[in-house]
Order: sequence, then C-alpha cells, then structure tokens
Amino acid sequence: MPYFRFWLVIIFLVVIISAWMVYPENPGLHIAALGLERDIEVQQGLDLQGGSRVLLEAAFTEEDVSSDELSATRQIVERRVNGLGVAEAVVQTQGSNRILVELPGVSDRDLALSTIQGTGLLEFVNFSALGTLMPGEGDCILTTAQLEQFGANPTCPPTEPGGERRLANTRPDGTSYQTVMTGSGLDDAIAEPAGTGIGNAWIVSFTLTSEGDTVFADYTGSNIGQPMAIVLDGEVISAPTINARISGSGIIEGGFSRAEAEALAIQLRYGALPVPLEVAAFDTVGPTLGRISVERSVEAGIIGIITVLVFMVTYYRAPGLAAALALIIFAMINFAAYKFIPVTLTLPAITGFLISIGTAVDGNILIFERLKEELRAGRDLRVAIRLGFERAWTSIRDSNLSTIIICVILWSFGSSFGASAVQGFALTLGMGLLFNLFTAVVVTQAFLALIVRAGESTLKQNRWLLGV
Repeated sequence: MPYFRFWLVIIFLVVIISAWMVYPENPGLHIAALGLERDIEVQQGLDLQGGSRVLLEAAFTEEDVSSDELSATRQIVERRVNGLGVAEAVVQTQGSNRILVELPGVSDRDLALSTIQGTGLLEFVNFSALGTLMPGEGDCILTTAQLEQFGANPTCPPTEPGGERRLANTRPDGTSYQTVMTGSGLDDAIAEPAGTGIGNAWIVSFTLTSEGDTVFADYTGSNIGQPMAIVLDGEVISAPTINARISGSGIIEGGFSRAEAEALAIQLRYGALPVPLEVAAFDTVGPTLGRISVERSVEAGIIGIITVLVFMVTYYRAPGLAAALALIIFAMINFAAYKFIPVTLTLPAITGFLISIGTAVDGNILIFERLKEELRAGRDLRVAIRLGFERAWTSIRDSNLSTIIICVILWSFGSSFGASAVQGFALTLGMGLLFNLFTAVVVTQAFLALIVRAGESTLKQNRWLLGV
C-alpha cells in the first residue's frame, strides 16, 4: 500500500477524534480565545424523545394564499419556534396552504399553539369618544390594520380550543376601528413578572423603534385622558386610559400567565404572520414510545453489526478481521459526524445508517472476492492484495456514487414536500456511503497490509487464513 505509514497516522487521528466525539460524557468545544462554544451531543428527533406535531392550515382558501405569503409565514413560525429554545425543531410547508411543525420535547399543547398559531398582529387602537359603547376585554373588533393585512371579513381566534373563529365587530357607526400603531413599531418585547401586589400575573414590556416612538408619542401626547385599546389578533386585551405622553417604551397588561406572556413576547419579537393559521391536526408523541424505539433500534443495530462481524471473520478470516476493524471505525466516524454537525436522529435516519452498514460490507466483499481470484491465479500475496483493491475500486465507487445521487434526489424531494423523514433517511445513508469510500478502501487496506507485514510467511503457508 503506497504511503502506508501516512495512512496509518491519518487513521489513528480519525479514530482518536471520533472516539472523543462519541464519548457519552463529551464536554464539548469551549475555547474562549477563539470564542468557540459548542456542545457535542446527540440530537433526537420527535419520534425518539417525544414532543408535539402540529399541522397548521391557512384560514384562507388555497387560491387566496400565494407561495410567497406561505413562505414568509413559515419563516416567522420558524423564528418563533427558535425563540422557544426548542432544539432541532422542524418547520416545513406542505402543499400550497399548510405548514408542518414538529417540536421535540414540547408536550404542552397550549404553549405550542399560543406561540406558533397566533397571528401576532398587535395593535394600539383609538377608542376615544366611544363612551359606554366601548368594547370590553375579550371582545373581537374590526380594525383598519386587519382590513389592510387580511382583506375583507377578518376573524378573531376562537374562545375555546378547536372552536370556530369569531367574526369581528365594527364601530357603532358601522366603520372599522382606527389603528394607531401596529407591532411593527416595536423594537423588542420581553415577558416579566408584573411585580408585587398583582398576584402571579405577568406583563410584556416593550421598546419602540425610532419611527414607532414618533407615532406613539405624538398620539398619546395629544389624547391624554382618552382610552386606547391594546388589541392582539383582533381581540381586545385591555383598554387603559392615557395618563401621559408615552415615549421610548411601555408595558402590556392583560392578566397573563407566564406562558401566555412569553408566547406573546415571542410573537411580537419575531413579527406578525402574513396569513392567519388554523390547527388542522395536533399529535402528541409520548417519551415512552421514543424510549422504546431507541432501545429496539440500538438492539437491532448491535445485533446486526455483531452478526456481520462474525460472518466476515468466519468466512474471510484475516481479511475479514481487517474489515471488522474497519467497520467499527466506520460506525464511530458516522456517530461522531452525527454529534458534530449535528444530525437529528429519527427512526428513518437510524434506518439509513443501518443500510449504510450493509453497503460498507458489500464493498469489502467485492474486494475480498477479487483478492481470492488473484490468489487462485497464482499471484504473490502483496500483488494480489494490491490488484484486489484496485480492480474492486471502480465497482465500489460507481455503486456508492449512484446511490449518493439517489440520496440527493430524496433529500430534495423531502425539502420540497415537507417530508422530513425522507430527508433524515437520505442524509444518514448518503453520509454512510461517503465514509464507506474511505473505510472500505483506505482503512481496510491499511489494516490488511499491517496483518500481512506481521505474519506474511504464515499467511503464505496457510492460505485458508485468507479465505481461499
């Protein structure tokens, strides 16, 4: 093998790095001088650790929702989910009017829906000169901002989960309520306790952008003593009286719980949805199912790998031993890559890895059968090994690359149609095929060359040790 020592050093370094990454108690990368803070841990998908799966559907008909609006809505939902701190969440469009959201580790239905489903259209609405006809808290009203964003017949969220959306009410004269400013004038929003004497209520404090500050300060300064409603998604949260000119920042009170305040802050921080969403389906995956799936997958993987190792060593003897060691390194490299990238492990992703083990074994079998043919033709042992690897390489390369192309197509398909399971399968299978090009040819050949150097005379005298 050319550059034998060089490849042994490379293999040694790869094994050390992979073993460090695979180590369960890995401390991660924390290098203050480089500003590098990186945890190296396994990311489990929804089907392994449990959580929630929400299918959202546009409240409009498919014809009324453009692809750009749906894409913008997906991006805002994704930012909201990231604001929850959920690791490895999935947010994908499905068809022309649906969005699929997977939240690993989140089982609180109310928290999930309040954060991602709410349109998040915050408005400060003019309630002056209404007197006793002023709407109360919880009422659904029609505003100019709603008409501008959603067109005719905007609706408000239902009062009960799963209920129908409510029709908005107009002013007594039949016109819509005048929006003073929307949430676009806010620079930031933070949920925090309301303070002593207000029970367990939470508030949302906000700061204004320069443009929003000008609008808000001018309006409040000229309407002191008049009520101004705070409206979220068409529903009146509160209607406090303006006591002074407000500039720079303010607070939103509404008797919020901590979860409600945090959900509202996330909605305001990341913007309103261009399209109102309804829940088409909501599923909760329990952690018990995920734990059972992990245990069975690990058992299947261990049994499969051990069976393959025993077969290779029994049938091919010395070459099989080299292949077995290479296969162990192959598994280590894969798991190290999963933790470093990181790759979200789901049942389809684990399936892709197990299939890649089969392709790794196929490559070794091709090499060893070519090696046996060369030995039977009377070639010298070292020449037979070199020719076996050289003549099997093209078959291994072509078969792996053709399957990698299929994996790329599957990945693209999954990305376009929201099939995250297909993406996970394609990713782990494709990675396994790429790593196999290294382990099957370089690692196996290096280990076999090492075995030959250690006992070449014994192997020549006992050809059965070579599987011949």
